[in-house]
Amino acid sequence: MKPVTAVACANIALAKYWGKAEIGRNLPAVPSLSLTLDALRTRTTVTPDPALDEDVVTLDGRVARDKEARRVVGMLDTLRARAGVTARARVESANAFPTAAGLASSASGFAALALAGSRAYGLALSEGELSSLARAASVSAGRSIFGGWVVLPARAEQAEPLAPSGHFPVAMVVALTRAGEKPVGSTEGMIRTASNSPYYPAWVEHAPRLFERIKRGVLEKNLEAMGPAVESSALWMHASMFAADPPIVYFSPVTIAVMERVRELRAAGVQAYFTMDAGPHVKVLTQSESVDAVADALRAVPGVLDVIRSGPGPAAFVEPGGAT
Repeated sequence: MKPVTAVACANIALAKYWGKAEIGRNLPAVPSLSLTLDALRTRTTVTPDPALDEDVVTLDGRVARDKEARRVVGMLDTLRARAGVTARARVESANAFPTAAGLASSASGFAALALAGSRAYGLALSEGELSSLARAASVSAGRSIFGGWVVLPARAEQAEPLAPSGHFPVAMVVALTRAGEKPVGSTEGMIRTASNSPYYPAWVEHAPRLFERIKRGVLEKNLEAMGPAVESSALWMHASMFAADPPIVYFSPVTIAVMERVRELRAAGVQAYFTMDAGPHVKVLTQSESVDAVADALRAVPGVLDVIRSGPGPAAFVEPGGAT
């Protein structure tokens, strides 16, 4: 056993995942397709220490809250059982972007933990095994094990790479529209939506059709063909949340303003398409050569706090030397 540091990138789903087929096993109800983003990175160090009586978890320099720590300890317990060891560990994780704000920090966080933790406990897991381990903690984390374009089929235990980072010359601009953490966590939101939204069954029935359109667009490198389906996937997902009781509304007024600016860009001839996860921030997929123009346009929207530009990102990796 040794300290290991791993880095994983968050991924943004273009064909959205929302809802669980089996809550206990954390399996997705619909297929999803994502792009791993280079600029949204989590760096996690796992240090096994036999002298510890319990795991010590810090996130972004603070002690993890009880709920956060339980999810981390749960994954470590799985790894310890598989490795046949009992040593507790120190876990230090930090995001290079806002945490718990709708930017997929749990995806990159649990992907980095799966890789660092498995190596720290002496396990040599395949990418598929790591994806399954990460997915069990956070469904989207299963996709962050891989770089570039990634799919996670409905009810699947692990994600699958679709195309490498360099397959398609695109970029993503993230417009940050509100400070702080989101009011309703994703898991809570999914359970509420599935339990009482009259639109949820329609979402589960029709989401696979959008997934296929987006997948075809990626493989054909056709942003104009897939872009409208990307926007529809996000809007259909949020419509199911709006109809929950009580409603789940992640949008802020600035969210709507950014969406309108994207439509204005498109009317002016710029290929740009928006998507939103379970949070207020807007992610805009565009051509690589348009990223500066899109970033400048979004930054000029009143209320936008900042913008993040990113190209496609790599698979999760262990830092050279492994330890900090």
